[in-house]
Amino acid sequence: MNLSLYSVAAFLIMDTDGNRVMAKYYRPKHNPLTNPLPDTKQLLNLKEQKAFEKGLWEKTKKPGGDVVIYDSYLALYKHSLDLIIYVIGPQTENELMLNAALNAYIDAVSMLLRNQFEKRSVLENLDLVLLCLDETIDEGIIVETDSVAIASRVSKPRADTSDIVINEQTIMSAYQSVRERMQRGLGQF
Repeated sequence: MNLSLYSVAAFLIMDTDGNRVMAKYYRPKHNPLTNPLPDTKQLLNLKEQKAFEKGLWEKTKKPGGDVVIYDSYLALYKHSLDLIIYVIGPQTENELMLNAALNAYIDAVSMLLRNQFEKRSVLENLDLVLLCLDETIDEGIIVETDSVAIASRVSKPRADTSDIVINEQTIMSAYQSVRERMQRGLGQF
């Protein structure tokens, strides 16, 4: 039984030709030599990752399914126009939790990209796509499954400071106001 919070080994976005659009592999920072997912091997180098991705794409390139076990990993995936989005975890992981994270991520990105979840818009807005991923999964731990909350954290407007204007005129008027109050206060004694 997997009692660890580390439930995600990797998150991938690949195009329908099998090319990597975005990939993030997770390992805990406290000790990179330990395996947080005891029933799976670690994909430590780029060569292993590329081989894993190629094999996974071969198994999932046709639309239809959404869960597959590949190379001792549980892979949940969704097709979206010209992309395939994957969340990868150990075989013993709860599929419903991985599915909730995957759906929340896809919905949040779709909201931010105005329902244009395709390769071109993902690459043009890679900053938003990565921020959504970071708000959904942190170091392999699923932290949010509410798509609205994820999208709102990523798209928070910056504080508008254009209304506050500080110049010599405002400083002088503040000084005059304080001076008049002081004179009135002293005149009462």
